[in-house]
Amino acid sequence: MSETEGKTSMGMTPNVAGLLCYLFGWVSGLIFFLVEKENKFVRFHAMQSIAVYVAFTVIVIVLWILQLITMFIPFIGILFTVLMVLTYIAMFVMWVILMIKAYQGEKFKLPWVGNFAEKQAG
Repeated sequence: MSETEGKTSMGMTPNVAGLLCYLFGWVSGLIFFLVEKENKFVRFHAMQSIAVYVAFTVIVIVLWILQLITMFIPFIGILFTVLMVLTYIAMFVMWVILMIKAYQGEKFKLPWVGNFAEKQAG
């Protein structure tokens, strides 16, 4: 039986559980990673969700601090504001793509974090 067939230990299909791993970012990823012990597909998506959204959270915090520091410097303050907006757009696009890929039963690995997530999933 493949990783996307049958039910998870939570009683749902793996593709739905994989989608839900991304629904609330690292929070839902953490919940699924801690609760799901059997299905490697769900554990992979849960860990990838944690890794991606923790990284995005750190990036947003750094950009926010830099934006505050440079808000009164012409052009540089605007640059960090634009970078912040682009980061949020990238987060939203990635969120949608990851949920779609998980729902389709695909083990869609992102650069850098995908291999990490695969190792942690067991």
